[in-house]
Amino acid sequence: MKLTSQSPFLLVLRLYFFWQLFLSGKGKLANIGKVSEFFASLGIPLPTLNAYLIGSLECFGSLLLIIGLMSRPLALLVLLSMIVAYVTADFEAVSSIFSDPDKFVKADPFPFLLTALIVFVFGPGRFSVDALLKWGSRKLAGKRWPSSHPHRAPVKSA
Repeated sequence: MKLTSQSPFLLVLRLYFFWQLFLSGKGKLANIGKVSEFFASLGIPLPTLNAYLIGSLECFGSLLLIIGLMSRPLALLVLLSMIVAYVTADFEAVSSIFSDPDKFVKADPFPFLLTALIVFVFGPGRFSVDALLKWGSRKLAGKRWPSSHPHRAPVKSA
């Protein structure tokens, strides 16, 4: 097994940025009335429902992303929510992405959008529950398949 720096890097990204997103989501859920009013001012439909959905995604989804469970689907949801955040609350940053890229990069959703994109593309890495589940399912699958099956894990002889 070749050890690369990709898995530790992905772990550090998940720990740092998704912890920040967890704190943001926790704040949204603690102040749902203000978040709902803000969403309504942006023209987001069903602002209270969406405030609960986004707050829950950021709070609980981030905790799952930190441990690396259901990483790609959750990263996709975070990615989509950050795109919506850009379009609704920071459209000026989006519209000036080529003329003033600093405005886009300095906007609040950017670090979460980038981190979610990286986890979506590369997965959570070896230091994650997803990797542990994948390893366990391969071990279990190797025990269930007959020895003649082409996908069965090779058995090491003593």
